[in-house]
Amino acid sequence: MDLRKRAEFSLAFNDAIDEAGSTCILGHINPDGDCLGSTLSTMAYIKRRYADKGFRDRTVKVYLDVASEKFAYLEGFHDICHEDSDQVYDLCIVLDCGDAARVGHFLPLLKAAKRKLCVDHHITNEGFAELSLIEHDASSTSELMADLFEERYVDRAIAEALYTGIVHDTGVFRYDCTSPHTMEVAGRCMSYGIDFGEIIDDSFFAMTAVQKAALGRVLSEMEVCLEGRIVFGHIEARTMELYGVTSREMDGIVDQLRTTRGALGAIFMYQCKNRSYKASLRSNTDELNVAAIAQTFGGGGHLRAAGCFMGPDLKDDKEKLLSEIRKQLGT
Repeated sequence: MDLRKRAEFSLAFNDAIDEAGSTCILGHINPDGDCLGSTLSTMAYIKRRYADKGFRDRTVKVYLDVASEKFAYLEGFHDICHEDSDQVYDLCIVLDCGDAARVGHFLPLLKAAKRKLCVDHHITNEGFAELSLIEHDASSTSELMADLFEERYVDRAIAEALYTGIVHDTGVFRYDCTSPHTMEVAGRCMSYGIDFGEIIDDSFFAMTAVQKAALGRVLSEMEVCLEGRIVFGHIEARTMELYGVTSREMDGIVDQLRTTRGALGAIFMYQCKNRSYKASLRSNTDELNVAAIAQTFGGGGHLRAAGCFMGPDLKDDKEKLLSEIRKQLGT
């Protein structure tokens, strides 16, 4: 963590906001808690900043895929734009994306913008914007945004979004990306009177009855691979339809596999509408860099949490992933 670097970038970040008449904010495909927390808090922050400075005719919009309704308590959730636009924005802020392609079908907005800014913490991010803050050891993009915002413009709604992002990317402060500064930022958010317990229960732990049923199916059919070091689970599209769950309700399943006693990591694959599979990878040790494995297949992420899209052959793709794991573990 480099607080001085964050402070210097904060000046450039806020200057860029002040100079832009129009701003679009993008995040990664299949937005999770940190993606939503960082993008929605940034939109709210900019609106507060505009109001205070008396700006007129300014626009700020968030463009993301449809996200889980469990995050509907966040301010601005129902204002998210889900369709692309041909508008040319003065400033495009890309958050929580390891590379430009991760914004999905909103890439034309990024390319057309007059100025591009990125804040991220993915280890695979090599810097694709003209102005970037990339800190691989940060717990979350939400933590980074909290240090960029001027305190006078932060309120309860912004703190709620930031706390949500931090909670989700730290696994409620359990993952090793959690630092003393992470806890300091979380404490600052709590000081605004947010209902932190409800955020954790409702957005991280709570599952619907159909989600729990689907989870039970995955757990009942899970496999232990590589002499017990990797736990593998999957669910096919027809089974998801049977239980009435969608891809947006697959959150948390891979972590249930990861916490199997003795496992060094876990793989969870679910089938998408196009019959291909999305693979979520988790690691319990620095010896297993799942970001590198995901990158091999066109994905990315963090040292201990990453993902990628695979083909339609579950058995073949499972073996490809296990083969890469064997290489890392030296077996």
